[in-house]
Amino acid sequence: MKSIVVFCGSSAGESPVYMQQATMLGEALAKRGLTLVYGGANVGLMGAVADGALQAGGKVIGVLPHFLQQKELAHQGLTQLILVDTMHERKTKMNELCEGVIALPGGFGTMEELFEMLTWGQLGLHKKPIGLLNVNGFYDNLIALSATMSSNGFLTAENRNMLLCSHDIHELLEKMEQYQPPAKSKWITPAQS
Repeated sequence: MKSIVVFCGSSAGESPVYMQQATMLGEALAKRGLTLVYGGANVGLMGAVADGALQAGGKVIGVLPHFLQQKELAHQGLTQLILVDTMHERKTKMNELCEGVIALPGGFGTMEELFEMLTWGQLGLHKKPIGLLNVNGFYDNLIALSATMSSNGFLTAENRNMLLCSHDIHELLEKMEQYQPPAKSKWITPAQS
């Protein structure tokens, strides 16, 4: 992997640990020589992950829709800022620029971006590793939900295992380096259930 997209909140969250971990993730990516691709904003966890990477000498590419730039959310210190017209274009461009995905804590937007990348991987549209940095147990319920999806026949175990999880940045990056995409189709037939 040479580049990782990070999806995360534009808010800081209630606990300072979220901002700390976002900054540390940015630093870790830079120290490994990985380009950070993210949403281009200077606020919340988004700003923290970018600042962490930049302060450690890393390359950071932001992808931001014009309408958000007009709200003065654009980070001014990035290696490169790519402006697009729509949120769909933003996700497409981020996918084109990355070789892996990490989700930090966030809200609906983070979930939507994460699930789209998982769905694309499940359908075989990409073979990129997708990781959850489970800061402060933030994703415990999502991890449990994915197990429920699998045990109820809506998600194969192989597809469930596409979602790599750790509370530790370095462990998560190691899991992503060793990732092998599913060999099977996502489709569950009546004979498999």
